[in-house]
Amino acid sequence: MNFKTPKLSVVGAGPGDVDLITVKAIKVLKTANVILYDALVNKELLDYINPNAELIFVGKRKGCYRYEQQQINELIIQRANLKGHVVRLKGGDPFIFGRGAEEMEYAAKFGLEVAIIPGISSSMAVAASQNIPVTKRGCAESFWVITGTTKEHKISKDIQLAAKSNATVVILMGMSKLSQIVQLFAAEGKNELPVAVIQDGTTINEKIGIGTVSSIENIVIKKQLSNPAIIVLGEVVKHRQRVLEIQEKYTKELVL
Repeated sequence: MNFKTPKLSVVGAGPGDVDLITVKAIKVLKTANVILYDALVNKELLDYINPNAELIFVGKRKGCYRYEQQQINELIIQRANLKGHVVRLKGGDPFIFGRGAEEMEYAAKFGLEVAIIPGISSSMAVAASQNIPVTKRGCAESFWVITGTTKEHKISKDIQLAAKSNATVVILMGMSKLSQIVQLFAAEGKNELPVAVIQDGTTINEKIGIGTVSSIENIVIKKQLSNPAIIVLGEVVKHRQRVLEIQEKYTKELVL
């Protein structure tokens, strides 16, 4: 018998740029017998997989669910018992609002070996791609990463707590709650706090809107920004413009 040990590897694909997946993740993709991948995964990554692997697109984007979560869980078990090593390929990091932990628990209950290969999270990498650090000495000593929408489709209560702090606040899956988010920050007297909204971060389709708590909604409308996007609130957003100004000044001095 050619028995293959049933196994699940939950793999982080990174924030979007195909080059931002880890070397370890690439190695695991080459050993998979089955790959279940999400809508936010860069399709170019599929060039790195085992050419004999079965590919299954399982959707998982807001408003687009090819499979419900329970169906995905059952598919993992079924394919692992049938073919062996299943890779669950997820955008960003599977343990940061990626439900990777839930899928691992479900697989373990059915006797599957389980492993996690972390990915570069969009919560930091997307901001960094636009020269926005989530921490900066003298500016931000910490940062929050919060889901904008809970499983009950309501705004997270943690956002109200975060609005009271001086930390950088990064909100994922929050575009549908943008009005409520800025209201919470405005209520704390932070109308002029810098805000960045970055859509399709680290990809060729990346778009950005920069404003303040009081202006960002109009900027989002003007620039037609939508999901998938992250929202960054904090003084660190100013670093992007500061770098641009330094570069422009240096260029002018060279010309003179």
